[in-house]
Amino acid sequence: MKDLSWLSRTEALVGRDALEKLAQSHVMVLGLGGVGSFAAEFICRSGVGKMTIIDGDTVDPTNRNRQLPALATNHGVSKAKIMEERLKAINPELDLTIIEDFIIPEKIPALLDLRPDYCIEAIDSITPKLFFIRLALEAKVPFVSSMGAGGKMDPTKIRIEDISKSYNCKLAHHVRKKLRKHNIRKGFKVAFSTETPNKDSLLYTDGSNFKKSAYGTMSYLPAAFGGAIASVAIRELIEN
Repeated sequence: MKDLSWLSRTEALVGRDALEKLAQSHVMVLGLGGVGSFAAEFICRSGVGKMTIIDGDTVDPTNRNRQLPALATNHGVSKAKIMEERLKAINPELDLTIIEDFIIPEKIPALLDLRPDYCIEAIDSITPKLFFIRLALEAKVPFVSSMGAGGKMDPTKIRIEDISKSYNCKLAHHVRKKLRKHNIRKGFKVAFSTETPNKDSLLYTDGSNFKKSAYGTMSYLPAAFGGAIASVAIRELIEN
């Protein structure tokens, strides 16, 4: 049995049975940007015993305003490698697999074949995000999906709802529209913000990795999204 004594505060809140259930669970985090990196740390600190984290990107100076791995001292370093070191420092007994690869549609089936107990989808590009959602629903792999954290300022506006109930989020709008073509209108939880986005903060990218644009982002908003989706995963693992 793994040493769970460092989780005494968690045990005081949820009980020993829930703690042991988390210790036996496998959570996959897809994407280690502003949302996914914080979600991954919260999952680790909850006592989940097995994790798979996936990201093919390296730290860029512009990541430092919002992403957990990004420092002035590690530009160009793999985000997955940085998070590996950090998560193992939190829980040395963690069974951790890192995949240093960009999440592209053709690689998603192999990820789902790993059969995690729960997935946190924090992919910031629309095409891979849609592929993951469709295939995870088809494979009946439980997951929660993050919608857009950019262009927003107020973390109290974040909500967790079925995708069908999301609004005031451009990314969620596109996801709903594209999924309707596959007769998918509901059936999975998302984190989104009801705050109207600041359209003046829209930035255009070079289009690489299926991403053509992004909104400006405040430091705490992606972290708040990460906390929200991590909480969904943790609560559902405990309850189911």
